[in-house]
Amino acid sequence: MENFLELLQRSGFANLSWGNWVMFAVGGVLIFLAITKHYEPLLLIPIGFGTILANLPLAEMGSYGNGIMALIYQQGIKTELLPPIIFLGVGVLTDFRPLLGRPLTFLLGAAAQFGIFVAALGAAYLLDFDFKEAACIGIIGGADGPTSIFLTSQLAPHLLGPVAVAAYSYMSLVPIIQPPIMRLLTSTRERAIDMPQARPVSKTAVILFPIVTGILASLAIPSSAPLIGMLMFGNLLRECGVTERLRKTAGGSLIDIVTIFLGLTVGATMDSEHFLTHRTLLILVLGAVAFSFSTAGGVIFAKTINLFLREGKKINPCIGAAGVSAVPMAARVVQKFVSDSTDGRVNPLMPAMGPNVAGVIGSAVAAGVFLTLLGG
Repeated sequence: MENFLELLQRSGFANLSWGNWVMFAVGGVLIFLAITKHYEPLLLIPIGFGTILANLPLAEMGSYGNGIMALIYQQGIKTELLPPIIFLGVGVLTDFRPLLGRPLTFLLGAAAQFGIFVAALGAAYLLDFDFKEAACIGIIGGADGPTSIFLTSQLAPHLLGPVAVAAYSYMSLVPIIQPPIMRLLTSTRERAIDMPQARPVSKTAVILFPIVTGILASLAIPSSAPLIGMLMFGNLLRECGVTERLRKTAGGSLIDIVTIFLGLTVGATMDSEHFLTHRTLLILVLGAVAFSFSTAGGVIFAKTINLFLREGKKINPCIGAAGVSAVPMAARVVQKFVSDSTDGRVNPLMPAMGPNVAGVIGSAVAAGVFLTLLGG
């Protein structure tokens, strides 16, 4: 009996706290939403299970401990390895032709990063966050999970769990958050603008684009090079036509493997000690503010551009909402919203893809700006 009692006292059961039970529930909710609602299942299921693992007492499965998750965290996230590899796969899966066919939409992708800076300034000056923490909270507005993880792991690693969860949660909630904002900011007449077919894009242009963009963006903001460089390399593998094996690997098995490790490790940062604080709630609220302002920024900037364009050349301002980098979900949400508003007469999916893919570049550049200004 003595041995049994000693074994029980050294077990996880005897060391469970109320915080562990709460985090079990949080992990369960993430898994439930991923399975039943299809909210970013490739990330939320690993994150949810990683959260459960991190809150097993004495198991050493948290990212801040000494076990396997801590090893992956130290070698894969703290060293900036895993997020850029995700960007490599994203580059392979991204078609920049809609952007190249309408270069003007590049500006919409930039304008849709507005919420990043609104939330960052609000967190720094109105709430109790230092500038590094505020930058990490603001980047949620880019709706780009890997970029949020990349920046937060460098500037405020103690916020990695809540920032990552907020980023991926709002990415999955695009169909819920964006339509009311578009409805508020646009008129029926504006939603009915049917944009002409984009100009054709040459093979030379799609090959030169990742090379030139990678060079120029990395020279302008060197801190963004790990993300932009890998994104553009992946896109070059896609477009060059002579690296089929590399393209399939980077856009398939490699990105899947890294996604598993990234999701589990991020979830494993969410132990009760680090996650159950009043700051977590503030981060979730500020993340919603950032995402909403980013959506509004893209729409309002599109409306502003229309003031200078003649009839027949105006753009549908709703496509500005797709400037957040939730690819291709944001573009599909814009297409459905406009189509429903016009009884199917206008379907701006391809026009919306322009600012959507531009947003991927924009959020990475914004992260580079924060790293340059605050990372020293």
